[in-house]
Amino acid sequence: MLNEKKLKRLKPIFTPEIYPIPEYLANDELLLKYTDMKTAFQVPWMGVVTMAFAHYPNFFNVLWDGFKDVAYSKEFVSECSSLRSFVENKVLDLDPINLKMCLEKKGYVETELNNIRGVLEIFSHGNMPYIIISSIARLLLEGHDLSTLRETLNYNGIHGVGVEKKLTLIESHHANNEIKKIYNEIKSTLELPILNTDYRALARWPTYFSEAWNALKDKTKTPEYNKIIDEVHSFAVDQALRLPNPNYLNVEKLRSAALKDASIEEILSVVQLFQWLLPGLAINVAYFRQQLKY
Repeated sequence: MLNEKKLKRLKPIFTPEIYPIPEYLANDELLLKYTDMKTAFQVPWMGVVTMAFAHYPNFFNVLWDGFKDVAYSKEFVSECSSLRSFVENKVLDLDPINLKMCLEKKGYVETELNNIRGVLEIFSHGNMPYIIISSIARLLLEGHDLSTLRETLNYNGIHGVGVEKKLTLIESHHANNEIKKIYNEIKSTLELPILNTDYRALARWPTYFSEAWNALKDKTKTPEYNKIIDEVHSFAVDQALRLPNPNYLNVEKLRSAALKDASIEEILSVVQLFQWLLPGLAINVAYFRQQLKY
């Protein structure tokens, strides 16, 4: 196991420029990889993290081609499930407040609450593979090789929500002033250069989203919150190191590919940024789920 001191949770000193390639701008070759990734992860959206990685095509191609057999494996599904369980157990330490009664007083009925729970389920499941693949990318770029295990078992069942679900996203240019204010507050409070898809999907229900964020906001300033995120980071790094590596993805392959696109420092700063922020995003989504427990 890697000495934890060698891969602490780390935000880049200088926030890098990020250039995600959305699906509607992807060429045919990239779109096939996006579809392959969503199919393996069983998610209906491409994470901003991997769309940002795709700005560096040689790096992205080697990373995904080296990882995709793992992504379709029983071992990976098991690790994603374990990571989710770890996150959802840890978030209980923050003592989330149940908002169900508050929202019912505002007029929310069970059907609406279930729709919100459905969106939360998408991200509760889907953020886990993105955390692990970003951890693998950072490990390799920083010179840490992966497991020498080569054998994997294919997973042919259902473990996620699938690729067919549709998310309604409230982009900043669609949002009213109240939602724009919350978006800006999330970015400043969490020190984010971008607004993750999760928040834009939950803003479809503005009065819910306002209550949910306001109940979480003060928790994000506590030592316990940051401690939990560090623990999620460490858990995911350990997972990345013990997963099988059937395609011999290694430091030399990924760094050589990255150098065809940009400097190692540039790409590493993008990878570090997402590998830093994703554990916190997973905790926030888990907190939102607890707020709507039956």
